[in-house]
Amino acid sequence: MAHLEHPIPEGVAAPVAPYSPVVVSGDHVFVSGQVGFDPDRRLVEGGIEPQTRQTLENLRRTLRAAGCDLADVAKINAYLARREDVEAYNRVYRETFPAPHPARTTIVCGLSEGILVEIEAVARRPG
Repeated sequence: MAHLEHPIPEGVAAPVAPYSPVVVSGDHVFVSGQVGFDPDRRLVEGGIEPQTRQTLENLRRTLRAAGCDLADVAKINAYLARREDVEAYNRVYRETFPAPHPARTTIVCGLSEGILVEIEAVARRPG
């Protein structure tokens, strides 16, 4: 198991808890849950769609730091704070992951204050 030389990918807010944002194990890449924080650790405003876009951008940046991109994602686990956000979340998700889509689990659950979406991923490094 390898951690990145620079554990905080450029443009992604540093975690406040004890975890690695991304871990590489062989050709597999495991990305910890990303949320809608901008690089200054401010939660983006405007609801589920802007938060989902920022979350997916943070996921993309984290994957790139490990030598992957969104096209290399095999599995997504998504956590939504509100059931009524599922349709809007899916709309943004489809823009980011065209068919064939990665395998996915979506759970509606309680998240930290103000966070509407959290996304973690498993990817496979190309080559």
